[in-house]
Amino acid sequence: MTLNDRVERIVDELDKKKGEEIEVFNLDNVDYIAKRVILVNSLNGKHSFSLLGHLKDKLKPLGEEFLQIDESEDWIVIDMGDILVHIMSPEYRQKYLLEEFLTDITNRKDS
Repeated sequence: MTLNDRVERIVDELDKKKGEEIEVFNLDNVDYIAKRVILVNSLNGKHSFSLLGHLKDKLKPLGEEFLQIDESEDWIVIDMGDILVHIMSPEYRQKYLLEEFLTDITNRKDS
């Protein structure tokens, strides 16, 4: 399975469980810790943990590895090696502006 297939599967699973504003950043040509970053909004803290649990339940049996997970109600980061998944409350997503950071580093590679 290709990296893009894996990302698509993760996005599909997040979407099935009502993850909102899902964005994928391709960082193949950037010196960054992952090749893809997925951002998704949760509805609340319980929903964040529910999304995490759903991903584990669906993806681990398919061979996906969850190398590290940092959890809080407002922000969960899942390190899957070449993929990072950020499950965030809308407030944290707006506060930390990861989209701007990721867009900036992606655009810098073209400069």
